Amino acid sequence: MGAAEPDRSGDPVPATGVPEAPGPVRALTPAGAVGLAAAVAGGCLVAHPLSLLVPGAVGGVALLLRRPLLLVVAAALAASALGARAEAGLAPPDRASVDAEVTLVSDPEVRFGRVEAIARLRGRLVLVEADGPAADVVAVRLAGERVRVAGRLGPPPADAPWLRVRHVSGAVEVSRAAPGAEAAPPWRVANRVRRVLAAGAEHMGDDRRSLYLGLVLGDDRDQPPTLTDDFRGSGLSHLLAVSGQNVAFVLALAGPALRRLTIGWRVLAVAGLLGLFVVLTRGEPSVLRAVAMAGGAAVAAARGRPTPGLQLLGLAVAGCLLVDPLLVGSVGFHLSVAATLGILVIGPRLAAVVPGPPAIVLPVAVTAAAQLGVAPLVVASFDGVPVAGLVANVLAAPSAAVVMTWGLPAGFVAGLAPAPLDAVLHLPTRLALGWLSAVARGAASAPLGLLGGVEVAVLALAAGLAVVAGRWSRPGPARLVAAVVAAAALAAPAIALRHPPPHVEPVPGVEVWRAGATVVVVAPGTGPTAVLEGLRRAGVTRVDLLVLGPAPTAGDEERAARHRARVRRVWWMGRDPPGTTRLGRLSVATDGERAAVARVR
Repeated sequence: MGAAEPDRSGDPVPATGVPEAPGPVRALTPAGAVGLAAAVAGGCLVAHPLSLLVPGAVGGVALLLRRPLLLVVAAALAASALGARAEAGLAPPDRASVDAEVTLVSDPEVRFGRVEAIARLRGRLVLVEADGPAADVVAVRLAGERVRVAGRLGPPPADAPWLRVRHVSGAVEVSRAAPGAEAAPPWRVANRVRRVLAAGAEHMGDDRRSLYLGLVLGDDRDQPPTLTDDFRGSGLSHLLAVSGQNVAFVLALAGPALRRLTIGWRVLAVAGLLGLFVVLTRGEPSVLRAVAMAGGAAVAAARGRPTPGLQLLGLAVAGCLLVDPLLVGSVGFHLSVAATLGILVIGPRLAAVVPGPPAIVLPVAVTAAAQLGVAPLVVASFDGVPVAGLVANVLAAPSAAVVMTWGLPAGFVAGLAPAPLDAVLHLPTRLALGWLSAVARGAASAPLGLLGGVEVAVLALAAGLAVVAGRWSRPGPARLVAAVVAAAALAAPAIALRHPPPHVEPVPGVEVWRAGATVVVVAPGTGPTAVLEGLRRAGVTRVDLLVLGPAPTAGDEERAARHRARVRRVWWMGRDPPGTTRLGRLSVATDGERAAVARVR
């Protein structure tokens, strides 16, 4: 019997001449999986009302003919149809009075003096806004718990586009609230764990406790502006948003127990663990992406078919978007996907060309790859990529691992243990948190500047040159050129900050004057967050005179300025007498309500 020969389609035909039954659809390659994700994302963006029978029919033909490309088309059509349905569900409700029980789907938080939370009301997601006694009732609840509310139902705020990604189509101004029925069992378990972890961290103080809960749960509700700005300015904000790193740590913790199970039970245990983790961390977009990838990897391992990371990423993105098409508009989802893509595609290539011991090269390559992956999005959506982020991430990574792998299980025991045992259990956690805080503050305060679009493009070209040079017979000179170009791009923002113009307003409300001295004028009511960001973006490390007030926020603004820079003198308008002073080549005058700064010869 001869060997099978391929037919015109490329499929083998047995020597007997009898066609075999159609086999399974050819598996998608990693590139095909990325194409599938791109097609599904495109379908979500071009949301069009379409019967699901159409993509179903196309998918059926694809399976019959064993054509993966047709499956991609079917997935794109399904995404478009599902996206249109999701968009249709965002139609705002008619204004009406409401008196009903709602189920919270997010943890309440204070915003602009009111307590807000997203809740499910009669099948619709709404923003619950409460103040006064009603706020006290809502504020102590957690996601999954129920509250009886009375108030006015209307459209959501126009200045909160992020609500659209969360499927919020209405808002309830609550005038009266009362506790409702118990949460469903999964939410009760998750909330119990969150409350135990929070109780175990009470002894740390507000700042450390909020940092701890941010790292292990992604709960950033109680973080002070100084902490938030430190992590943002050091490129460490991703540590405060639960992501794939947290999922990996959780699976690593459970690894010894999971390995004792049979394949089938292991898959079920991983699925249960990931499901609980999603509920515990409130299903943030980055968590959904990471959990989908981890689940896919577990299934692939159980089938004895380890799957490349790029293929898992493509399938995970496509799956997430088909389940929730509005994720296509989530910046958090974009950043999570871009960072993972950078690590998978750029990371190994950088690790191969960066000289040095593996213990240093690997974290540097992974960090740089993730930063390059998200850089275009960060530049487009935020104020730029912190130069200090590369070093800060390498320094912070071991401490973040300690907080997750030790702080999470120890925190649960500490939450049930009496004092001072809770403090003893959390000693490694506190040390790691202290190191993380120091790294974040030091990196954010270093006047290294932010990478803009030009610098990011130059860095990408330098990285590409270093990788391509590896195929040449003499890569040394090209890699040297790439290293010099990359160093120049990294140094450019710091050089610009060392030669600033005499007057800049890095953010609205914060003016920085420099001429032989540094004078910072903060407009009344600017707030500490803007002061921190303004000083950081201007590269200010020393303030000879800080002028602020008159406003109730002046105290917070002064503390923020002292957190970010060395402040030698403060002039509070409305508290200190009006007058005129001269510092360096700057003249400063106030009349008690306004300040005027001018350069003098």
